[in-house]
Amino acid sequence: MQRPVQMREHFPDGTPIGPWFYDDSVPTLEQLGRPYRVTDYGVLDDGRLHTAELQALIDRIAAEGGGVMVVPAGVYLTGSLFFKQGVSLYLGEGAMLRGSDDIADYPLLPTRIEGESCPYFAALINADGLDGFTICGPGAIDGNGLRAWRAFWLRRQWNPACTNKDEQRPRLVYLSHCSNVLVAGVRMQNSHFWTNHLYKCDHVRYLNCRVFSPAEPVKAPSTDAIDLDVCTDVLIKGCRFEVNDDAVVLKGGKGPWADTLPENGANERILIEDCSYGFCHGCLTFGSECVHSRNVLLRRVTVDASLNFLWFKMRPDTPQLYEYVAVENAKGTVDHFFNVSGWTQFFDAKGRADIPVSRAEQVALRRCDFTCGTCFDMPGGGRDYHFDGLTLEEVCVRASEGLELPGCVQNVTQKNVSVTRL
Repeated sequence: MQRPVQMREHFPDGTPIGPWFYDDSVPTLEQLGRPYRVTDYGVLDDGRLHTAELQALIDRIAAEGGGVMVVPAGVYLTGSLFFKQGVSLYLGEGAMLRGSDDIADYPLLPTRIEGESCPYFAALINADGLDGFTICGPGAIDGNGLRAWRAFWLRRQWNPACTNKDEQRPRLVYLSHCSNVLVAGVRMQNSHFWTNHLYKCDHVRYLNCRVFSPAEPVKAPSTDAIDLDVCTDVLIKGCRFEVNDDAVVLKGGKGPWADTLPENGANERILIEDCSYGFCHGCLTFGSECVHSRNVLLRRVTVDASLNFLWFKMRPDTPQLYEYVAVENAKGTVDHFFNVSGWTQFFDAKGRADIPVSRAEQVALRRCDFTCGTCFDMPGGGRDYHFDGLTLEEVCVRASEGLELPGCVQNVTQKNVSVTRL
């Protein structure tokens, strides 16, 4: 059921939050169209790989005019699946679609990864150019990533400079060039690599999802919960994030000429609300692969144990602009409350000497209450990055260090701000 529109609500730059953002309705199984139960088409809970049967069923549903692929209770093993127009996915109570742990079951193809367009491996769930794609239901999508995590850390021991892509591993969900996407109610867990990656998508809703990957006993490296990569009009509501990397991440390209390349671009009108966070590296992270993000609103969230609450990664090899960002009504416990830092991982200026300094502008934090190790963690500034326009209102933080806002921030407004030492 669509909620009443609050006409006076706005994004940080004053743009009204449109009616689309107030529709948090989720269709019933019956409303998704003709159901196709996977167990009626040769897919069994038997520990065998059923990629071919599941892909044949997706193709059949599309050819017959559309409908919903229904996964009933049980565990069903598969490699990469490629959804088509008019085909939705429903995961029933007790259902688990589990990914293969063999990279050979994920084809190599042209894709988008880490801010670049290049050949890489397909995800477990793939959708490209679809309008109205839906994943919902109380069941789970499980990446089955333990084998890849162990291999990654073993490779790091052998070569500490190895990159994320050196250990070949798939993402869990990759959506590209899609519109009117709904992901609701499902549990997404144990991804080999990024959990959800959206590239050049618009009008996307993630509602009441649970995204999990472990930080112990084996860390699940780079298992970001939701990576938004050149996306517009996104609602993330009522979700629970607990992953061994960042929760919601704004991406969009990297490199010394990233802002001029047509495959890159801005994230705009992103609303994250009513979410909760367990352990993660950052609750809301800008970068490191991001050229422009604008009108991002995070509100009504609680944090149990994040390393960073709000994190701006400033790449010295990429022109970046993060602007009109607001946080409202947030509380919790973190290591770092407000982190702005240079980010040199995999630095490559490619010979360009005149890269513009990265910038953050017009950031506001209102009605925040946190206990943390460091309140303001902002090394550098000046030559490393520019920060212009910070508003702090009704902010109460108890911290061990970093109690003073550094002088590199220009045009600061403070009202009812209390930062006290633990």
